[in-house]
Amino acid sequence: MSSKGLSFIRGSSLCFSVRLSRSASTKAARQKIVVLGCGWGSYSVLRSVNKKKFDVICISPRNHFLFTPLLASTTVGTLEFRSIIEPIRNTGFRDEHHFHLSYATHLDHAQKVVQCRSALDPSMTYPVSYDILVIGVGANSSTFNIPGVNEHALFLKEIQDAREIRKRILTNFELATQPLVSEEEKRRLLHFVVVGGGPTGVEFSAEFYDFLQQDLERLYPDERSTVHITLIEANEILSSFDTKLRSYTEKIIKKRERMQILKASVTEVTDTGITLSDGSVMPCGMVVWSAGLAPRSFVNDLNVDKNSRGQILVDEYLKLPSLDSVYAIGDCASVIGNDMPCTAQVAEKQGRYLAKALSRKASTPPPPFVFKQTGMLAYIGDYRALADTSVGKSQGYASWILWRSAYSTKLGSWRLRMQVPMDWMKTFFFGRDTSRF
Repeated sequence: MSSKGLSFIRGSSLCFSVRLSRSASTKAARQKIVVLGCGWGSYSVLRSVNKKKFDVICISPRNHFLFTPLLASTTVGTLEFRSIIEPIRNTGFRDEHHFHLSYATHLDHAQKVVQCRSALDPSMTYPVSYDILVIGVGANSSTFNIPGVNEHALFLKEIQDAREIRKRILTNFELATQPLVSEEEKRRLLHFVVVGGGPTGVEFSAEFYDFLQQDLERLYPDERSTVHITLIEANEILSSFDTKLRSYTEKIIKKRERMQILKASVTEVTDTGITLSDGSVMPCGMVVWSAGLAPRSFVNDLNVDKNSRGQILVDEYLKLPSLDSVYAIGDCASVIGNDMPCTAQVAEKQGRYLAKALSRKASTPPPPFVFKQTGMLAYIGDYRALADTSVGKSQGYASWILWRSAYSTKLGSWRLRMQVPMDWMKTFFFGRDTSRF
C-alpha cells in the first residue's frame, strides 16, 4: 500500500477516535434524570425536558399516557380505549433502553439508586441510578378501609378499569334476559351504584345514563323499567364547583326517571350489594368506587415528610427539602403551605414548570411554582356540561360544546385529536358498540 493510502487510513482512524471521544465525553457530561410514572405530571416532564442536555429515563408499570378526563367515555363505548392513550415511547427517548416497564419499589438516596421490579416478570429486580429523580407516581383510589371495597367494587383509574366496567354492564344486561333469572335478581343485576360525587363519579354516571337512553333501551326494551342508577355522596356532589352549578346538576339528575342522588355513607360492599351507614342494605349488580385518593406503596415506604393524606411534602420549587435532587409532582405531592387540588391540570403544569426549571443554568435559579387555575369542566349527561372558569360560569348545551372543544385540543397527539372526534361522530350516527368481549 502507498504512503498516501496509509496516511489516509491513519487520518480517518484519528478522526473516528476523536468523534468517539467527543461522543463519550458528551454522554458522560449529560446528567441522568429518572422519572417515575407516566401520568399527567411525569408525561409533561417527559415531553418538555431538554433531552439534548439530559439522559431521561422513565420507570412505569404501564407504557402509555392516559387522557383521564375522557376515561369515563370509554366505559360505555362513546370513545374507544385506544383513542385516549398515547405510547410513552413517542415522547422521544435518546435510547430504547431509557424506558423501563417496571415498578419502582424502593429508593436508596444515599446511593442515588431506585430499585425496580419488572411488570412483566416479578422475579426480575434491578437498580437504576440517577442524578435527578422526579417522583410522579400518582395515587390509588382510597377505600377508607371499608370492608369489601377491594374485593367487590370496580375502580375508574386505568384503562383496564374502564374495560372491566364496560364488560360488567353488558354482562348484567345479558344475565337479566336469561330465562331462569327471577324478577328480584333482575332488579339487583340492573341496579348500578356509583360511590363518590366528584367529577369522576358524576361524569361516569352521566355517560352511563346516555348509554341507557340512547342504546340499551333500544336493545333491551323489556328491561327499561328495571334499570336504575344511584349516585352516592356523603357530602355535596362536585364540591369544587360553583354552588349554582352544583344546584343545576342536582336539579338535572333528580329529573331523570331512573337516576337518583343519595346522601349517605357506605360501610360495606359485598358481591350482591352495599350496606349504608344507617344499616340498610341496598342490593345492586355493580359498584363503581370513586371516593378519594390514597398514596401508592412506593410513597408509603418513603422515609420523608408527608401530610395527613400521605402526600410527599415539597417546597415551592417542587423539591423535597430533605433530599438533594429529588422532586415530586402530581397527586403524590403537596406543596408546603399551598395545598392544591389533585387534578390533571395541576400535575400537567407542575411537569412543564419542572422540565423548564431543570433546563435552566445553575447560576440562574428558577422562580417558585405558582398555580393559576384556568377553570374546571364536567359532563353531566344529555349533551349538557358545566364550565367553571375565570372568565365566567355556564351550564347546558353551550358548555358541552366548550367541554368537547377544550379536551379535543388538550389530547396528547394529532393521532388522538383525529381519533376522538371520529369516535364521537360514529357514536352519534351509529350508536355505541355493545359487543361483550
